[in-house]
Amino acid sequence: QVQLVESGGGLVQPGGSLRLSCAASGFTFSSYGMSWYRQAPGKERELVAFITSSDGSTNYADSVKGRFTISRDNAKNTVYLQMNNLKPEGTAVYYCKRRVWTDDYWGQGTQVTVSS
Repeated sequence: QVQLVESGGGLVQPGGSLRLSCAASGFTFSSYGMSWYRQAPGKERELVAFITSSDGSTNYADSVKGRFTISRDNAKNTVYLQMNNLKPEGTAVYYCKRRVWTDDYWGQGTQVTVSS
């Protein structure tokens, strides 16, 4: 069955960095676009970044452009989110998702807290 397992979250000070990982199994990973979403307390879930399956093209929310980088390793069936210069408003549960806009599988989420 399809599984998406996130890791790498934690507590970080403003300006710090974290790298999230999402290990995928149960499907042909290289054939699917992958995305990262986040949900802050009291707010709706929002798209942070996605990466295509075809050519690895990426796209980012305006709020994270220049600070976050999404990448994938098809040999390891893993998608990553490198987050630099984190801000307190980045505090949220971060979710990995197969595909971008289509209703599909989600991971369980990993908590990122940005606080001094």
